[in-house]
Amino acid sequence: MKAFPFNETADQLKAIDEIMKDLSSNYPMDRLLVGDVGFGKTEVALRAAFRVIMSGFQVCVLVPTTILAQQHYATFQSRLSGFPINVGLLSRFVSAKQAKETLKSVSEGKIDILIGTHKLLQKGVEFKNLGLLIIDEEHRFGVMHKEGLKQTYGSVDILSLSATPIPRTLAMSLRGLRTISVLSTPPEDRLPVATFTGKWNPGTIRRAITYELNRGGQVYFLSNKISRMPDYEKMLCAFFPEATIKKAHGAMPEKELEATMLEFYAGKIDILLATTIIESGLDVGRANTIIIDNAEELGLAQMYQLRGRVGRRGEKAFAYFFYPEKLALTQETTDRLEAISTMTDLGSGYEIARRDLDIRGGGTIGGTQQHGNTRSGNYHLFFKMLEQELNKLRGIQENKVVNITSDRGNGFIPENYIPQDDVRITTYRRIINAIGLDELDSLMNEIRDRFGKPPSEVEYLAAMIAVKNFGSHYSIESVDVKKGMIKVYYRGKEIPEKFKKYLKALGRNIKYVI
Repeated sequence: MKAFPFNETADQLKAIDEIMKDLSSNYPMDRLLVGDVGFGKTEVALRAAFRVIMSGFQVCVLVPTTILAQQHYATFQSRLSGFPINVGLLSRFVSAKQAKETLKSVSEGKIDILIGTHKLLQKGVEFKNLGLLIIDEEHRFGVMHKEGLKQTYGSVDILSLSATPIPRTLAMSLRGLRTISVLSTPPEDRLPVATFTGKWNPGTIRRAITYELNRGGQVYFLSNKISRMPDYEKMLCAFFPEATIKKAHGAMPEKELEATMLEFYAGKIDILLATTIIESGLDVGRANTIIIDNAEELGLAQMYQLRGRVGRRGEKAFAYFFYPEKLALTQETTDRLEAISTMTDLGSGYEIARRDLDIRGGGTIGGTQQHGNTRSGNYHLFFKMLEQELNKLRGIQENKVVNITSDRGNGFIPENYIPQDDVRITTYRRIINAIGLDELDSLMNEIRDRFGKPPSEVEYLAAMIAVKNFGSHYSIESVDVKKGMIKVYYRGKEIPEKFKKYLKALGRNIKYVI
């Protein structure tokens, strides 16, 4: 790996180390790698693939679009050209004859890395000795796709890549059902993308495109539906008669679409009128303005991915998200537009995903819903059942969970207290998973030593965990927190001072009710 041309960032080195440990483990890896566009996810994946191949196994790289498959194919071939490694491609740009030969070579073990789109999910794809499955743009695949892959290749290591993981995937990672690594260090020349949201305004569109073309740049104009393209094309041709304008969408013949993309990449097209097909895989340095109409039809992660198409070099970039002038926006749409316009810092993809999780909910663990706040089949039920079964196996008498009603929520760890995403997540997980009051006390002392005096939100979080998980040991049956007033219902047994400190963290005015 020393032959690879790029120097790793500290985040990349940490992620690589974690992945290498996973690959050496006796258990299959299921790791989520989160990082913004251009932050080096592919670099990390390349090193993992190299390690697996050098150990005598094959690698499968699953991507959502033909364009991204083509780009990855070129990248992997270029980077691994000095090694005895064969790379294959399977997408709709590949002829039936070539695809048949590729599948045969894969089954015989002659191809070490197979890169492809959904065609890899079809019957007839057989590996001789698959060791690693890489799922790029993981948020673009449905639950059935991913669960089907795990059933088919259950014993292999899985590495999922995403700038904005879907709520279900992120929730599983935050709750420890899969491991997570976060790349938060931006490239040296990257600038934040100036982002604007608002009602449809042809005047603003005309000025934005004029500015970009005058400085020698290129423009993406995105329409989520092909049926709207003729009207947009007429408008753009009227505004910019001397500009080269072409369309790109999934209904075009493969060769024509590929040729159009290559022309845009080469700078021969000024304005590319496209659908969301451009969401993944394009890296065009001169394209630094993107205009998106009917943004209310897009998800938050999708908007973030589209914004990532611009600002790929060191030049100031602009993203405009428009919605119909007379449209009454739902609260969820308003929240999404507010999030995309305010979260513009470099590396904010992870925070976008966290915000998306807050807005839409984490979906189900036993079903196919990738988002939503469900009443059944959710994580709380799953963990409760899992804990009960583990306690039975360990011979531990089940601990009664204290019922708490509170108008302050459950508490959290503020970013200004622990700025590093991965450290903050790990600390939060350790607090909620503390076994016994002594372990929680020890952990809170460690937190004070490392990060200073905890803010009230952290103290409240620890208090909620202490009372909910361990309060029954001190005869507490339920707790009611409302406007700083606390009512503690208990069976009359004396509550020790070491536990009362957690009750006081919930609120100062405490009333004990026997």
